[in-house]
Amino acid sequence: MAKEGSDMDEVNDTLDNAEKEEEENAIEEEDEMEEEEGEGEGEGEGEGEYTFRFKNGMSPLDFVDNNESGVQSYQQFERLEYEALADKKRKAIEQCHREGPSSKKAREEDDISGASIAEIMEAMNYGVRKRSKKLKKRGRRKGSKNKLDPKLTRMMGDATLHYACGHHDKAIAVLHEVVRLAPNLPDSYHTLGLVYSSLKDYKRAMDFYMIAAHLTPKDSSLWKLLFTWSIEQGDIGQASYCLSKAITADPKDISLRSHRAMLYVELGDYQKAAVAYEQVHQLCHENIDALNAAAKFYKKCGQVECSVRILEDYLKSQTDGANASVVDLLGTILMEIKAHERALQHIEHTQMVNAGKELPLNLKIKAGICHAHLGNMEMAQVLFNDLKPENAREHVDLITEVADSLMGLEHHHSALNYYLMLEGNSGNENGLLYLKIARCYLSLKERSQAILFFSKALKTLQDDVDARITLASLLLEEGKEDEAISLLSPPKDSDSGEGHSEKTNKWWVDVRIKLKLCNIYRNRGKLDDFVDAIFPLIRESLYVATLRQKGKSKKRLSKRDLVERVRVLNGPAKDNVFRGFRPVATPSDLLKASRAKKLLQKKAIQKEKKKAEALASGIDWLSDDSDDEPQKENREPPLCNLLKDEEHHQLIIDLCKALASLQRYWEALEIINLTLRLAHTSLSTEKKEELRSLGAQMAYNTTDPKHGFDCVKYIVQQHPHSVAAWNCYYKVISRLENRDTRHYKFVRVMQGKFVDCVPPVLISGHQFTLFSHHQDAARKYLEAYKLLPENPLVNLCVGTALINLALGFRLQNKHQCVVQGLAFLYNNLRICENSQESLYNIARAFHHVGLVTLAALYYEKVIAIRERDYPIPKLPNENPDVIENHKPGYCDLRREAAYNLHLIYKKSGALDLARQVLKDHCTL
Repeated sequence: MAKEGSDMDEVNDTLDNAEKEEEENAIEEEDEMEEEEGEGEGEGEGEGEYTFRFKNGMSPLDFVDNNESGVQSYQQFERLEYEALADKKRKAIEQCHREGPSSKKAREEDDISGASIAEIMEAMNYGVRKRSKKLKKRGRRKGSKNKLDPKLTRMMGDATLHYACGHHDKAIAVLHEVVRLAPNLPDSYHTLGLVYSSLKDYKRAMDFYMIAAHLTPKDSSLWKLLFTWSIEQGDIGQASYCLSKAITADPKDISLRSHRAMLYVELGDYQKAAVAYEQVHQLCHENIDALNAAAKFYKKCGQVECSVRILEDYLKSQTDGANASVVDLLGTILMEIKAHERALQHIEHTQMVNAGKELPLNLKIKAGICHAHLGNMEMAQVLFNDLKPENAREHVDLITEVADSLMGLEHHHSALNYYLMLEGNSGNENGLLYLKIARCYLSLKERSQAILFFSKALKTLQDDVDARITLASLLLEEGKEDEAISLLSPPKDSDSGEGHSEKTNKWWVDVRIKLKLCNIYRNRGKLDDFVDAIFPLIRESLYVATLRQKGKSKKRLSKRDLVERVRVLNGPAKDNVFRGFRPVATPSDLLKASRAKKLLQKKAIQKEKKKAEALASGIDWLSDDSDDEPQKENREPPLCNLLKDEEHHQLIIDLCKALASLQRYWEALEIINLTLRLAHTSLSTEKKEELRSLGAQMAYNTTDPKHGFDCVKYIVQQHPHSVAAWNCYYKVISRLENRDTRHYKFVRVMQGKFVDCVPPVLISGHQFTLFSHHQDAARKYLEAYKLLPENPLVNLCVGTALINLALGFRLQNKHQCVVQGLAFLYNNLRICENSQESLYNIARAFHHVGLVTLAALYYEKVIAIRERDYPIPKLPNENPDVIENHKPGYCDLRREAAYNLHLIYKKSGALDLARQVLKDHCTL
């Protein structure tokens, strides 16, 4: 008996396994069928379907009614559903393990305990269903679905009746009870949506419709309704989601795919728009508008080959006749890529297919343009004969297309004829037509007609900078400079902004206008106007280049800008059940938003960390909102190629010369120094030398000559043995009010580098003399004397330094020092051959040390000599054409000698003699 019982258990297990296997096969077949139904619907964005199961009495009404306090996203909603399923399955497994064999199975074992094996097998054969030899149908068997409880059916009928009668509160109460009893029933949510729509509570209505749509994902009408409502609310992300679901539910609905294409167009994603329109055309080959739209958007996003491909594929499939609009669009695209022969072949093929029908005029004109580009002008003129002045008003676009093509092929006479056809028919406001006519006349060298039509064009096209500059050039060629200046000058009301406040692009602030205007001023010699026109542009360009050369950090976005970018991910703020839809934006915007989100999170973590550290240290926490301040935008230079273009380099030099002529030395030096520093590699050697020479020339004339120090230093470095260069250098540094360490360092370096060079040694001695360091000065002068013993200036400097040193308090042997100094002065007198200047220097030395008798003797010798005037030598950086106005006798020292002699007479008591010397030599 035990053996029979074990056999029975094995049979039951076999039956159970067979039933489970059959159920699993049925489920798999049903899933496969659903997958096949959804094949080819890749536009669903990857969203899954939704079934709602709630645990522990949770109701979907909580998500709608409590939405204002805490809104759950549809991802959270799905997670709750998953948790409920997992909990239910877990409880079922635990119950099976806990109960052991079922009571039914125990009763069966009791009943068959006394049965034989034959009776058991007979019972088994009686209960087993025979397998059918027919092919198994896919999907769920009819009648296998669970039918709705009659009670719920009656409740749904009552709710519908209440809604029809306008008893909305009763309908809502009944429907809430239905939702509580059967939360997966879509009809209850749909009816709730209808009720709340009647109550004009569109927010709750949309929530319930959304739940109903997820419970019946194959109902495309609900998704269409939700898509329309989402568009009205401006929620593009939700609209795109609902539209994708609707297309998945009804993939053959052309209107839905057309809506998707238009949505992509509004978002600027022309690639996806082209693909969507192409899918519409594939579903409905008669929809030519979708085909043309797909071709246009492929072309707009740069995929011209795809555009041509889909149009040619359509034409190949049309054997009985081609659509003229498709041929026209294909011809236009091919002509734009210079494939005129290929476009002509398609047009001729269309004419051959549509035999017996006249070719449309637009295709005939395109064929003529193709012939013109291929060099067959005779055939082109035959095809253009249909365009005549009497029908020009009806074919304005075609005539313009022909004229533009001929103008591009440099057939200016023919193009002008077609343009003139339109002149009388276009009205007086067609400035673009006048502009084209003017350019034709300009190409034909008819200057007067070109000026006339350019003037007409500028009456309506005032902001056309190119036309204005061209007209100004023509006026200059005609000698009408005043008219050209008036044409390029800003309007009188430009400063106040009246009449131009609405214009964002003012033509008079354009750089090309200002450059043209300043060139006119420069050629006419109007330096003031030239500087006023060009100086702000060059200065601003150099300043921007200076900022960029400093290696400034990247532009930092403020917190406000970052939050604005992150809004792309979050979508518009709303208070609905379903949130977190995939944002609809371009890939670049999504990438920027993602980066901004990460940066905001990083800043928030850093802020919390600083706050925690401050609180831990006992410091009052103050939020740093400096990051919220708007950052300055990157400035663009007005003249982009200022430091690279050779023409602009000459413009800078002309500006510096004009500034020097206007005695605006400091501004000129600023431009020179910035240009030399920023354009060191792009400037030619000649331009650099010219700029540095200008800088050295202006350095002495400025109130602060330190700005020109670099220029004169460079000149000396280039010509270290040039006395004129060192004179220029000393002329600049002698005007420095304070000690400039750059000067001392430079002179020291030059002395070490050129040991046989006398000028830097003399300049060092002069600087020591200036600060009354006579001993150091004498040492430097003696170094120069070793190199140039016969130089009169060197002997004069040594003698002067020794005499000044002898008058000091620390020197013990003063008389010897005075004699040595006088010896050098007499050496200077010998070298200068008893000149007036050398005699005056000796007399001044005797006067200085108190030997007044000898001083009076030499002053009388100076008075006895009449010295004629000599021109003062020019430095190499000075303008030789400048005439200096000096009074006669500026080289004669008799008046100085007479004045010093009168001082000696006056001090000795000879007042009459002193008065007589002044009367004879120091009166006018």
